[in-house]
Amino acid sequence: MNFLNEITHRYPDAISFAPGRPYDGFFETEQIFTYLRRYLDHLEAGGASPAEIRSALFQYGPTSGQIRELIADSLRKDENIDVPAESVVVTVGCQEAMFLAVRALMSDPDDVLLVSSPCYVGITGAARLLDVEVRAVEEGEKGFRCADLEAALLAERARGRRPRAFYVIPDHSNPSGTTMPLSTRQELLDLAERHDILILEDSPYRMVSPGGQLPTLKSLDHARRVVHLGSYSKTLFPGARVGFVVADQTVVDGAGGSGLLADELTKIKSMVTVNTSPVSQAVTAGMLLSVDGRTSELNTRTAAYYGDAMRVTLRELERNFPEDERAALGVRWNEPSGGFFLAVDVPFEADNTALVRSAEEFGVIWTPMSYFYPGGGGSTSLRLSVSYLSHREIEEGIERLARFVTSR
Repeated sequence: MNFLNEITHRYPDAISFAPGRPYDGFFETEQIFTYLRRYLDHLEAGGASPAEIRSALFQYGPTSGQIRELIADSLRKDENIDVPAESVVVTVGCQEAMFLAVRALMSDPDDVLLVSSPCYVGITGAARLLDVEVRAVEEGEKGFRCADLEAALLAERARGRRPRAFYVIPDHSNPSGTTMPLSTRQELLDLAERHDILILEDSPYRMVSPGGQLPTLKSLDHARRVVHLGSYSKTLFPGARVGFVVADQTVVDGAGGSGLLADELTKIKSMVTVNTSPVSQAVTAGMLLSVDGRTSELNTRTAAYYGDAMRVTLRELERNFPEDERAALGVRWNEPSGGFFLAVDVPFEADNTALVRSAEEFGVIWTPMSYFYPGGGGSTSLRLSVSYLSHREIEEGIERLARFVTSR
């Protein structure tokens, strides 16, 4: 990320397909105050005194979060995920949710985290900081296969390792944009129960994608095998940095006592960030209250915009790389149904050196896919993010990308 930021600042006139950020055109400054007021009115209507309302904004607040009930209500309405509020922990973005989950589940030197590869760098970064070994399970041309995960599980156990969890983004994944079929979701849940592992389901792009979405793994989870990681950064308010984790699994301590995994995550959080900003939680809560917990209603326009952005990108790739030409060059790409990202294969090493030349000589920035392969790979592929640019910028950016690729 530091390198990408450096390139972006060094070449400010370049069109950048690197940031996986929401489009700025949806935000209005005054909305912050409207949503904050909405939450304060909610507290007052619920019987909170002026002193309690003041404390809810100015004081630290509970480590597990003060808007857990609203998040649980939203999950029921939006995602058919029915869990008690006590199983929700409000986090500083989804990144903290990942960190807490990995730290809670990986306590032994022989514990292993399995990840679908290519993989979001946040989870592998968290594992690296915690000295947790990561085993990549490579996606095939048609996406993730449970048979490959099972083979990796058995191989790790044969080495004397203990696979504890598998991390995956089932919907419109970052970086590849792939979506897991419904049949594979059920197969994955069956595999997790059979092999006694947990699934870390990361789900940030569903509400900002057009059309109906497949059920989340968590909504299909009847054996409590899924720890659901969520975020409002893409759907509601990026700068608030409010995420959450649903951890309704029962855990037993050394003394034989039992409780929720969420309680263990809260204990760890108390030693990391203490709590999530009450003001950020308040504004996020106001947004949820404004639509009765249905974030899908707040994202109707944004999902349509991002869907159009993806279609514009795919159209411009087709236009700038005609079929005969791309076949001769060895250029191809996938066609995600939603989300922010897609992957493009190119006939050269798409490394940092190539990226600098692309930015300097052709005015276009992208992300090397090799960043996202913890086991190595992706050296001749690049990731395009379509979320942050206007449609006109996408058109110009793809023209510049085509000139760069053809020059190589």
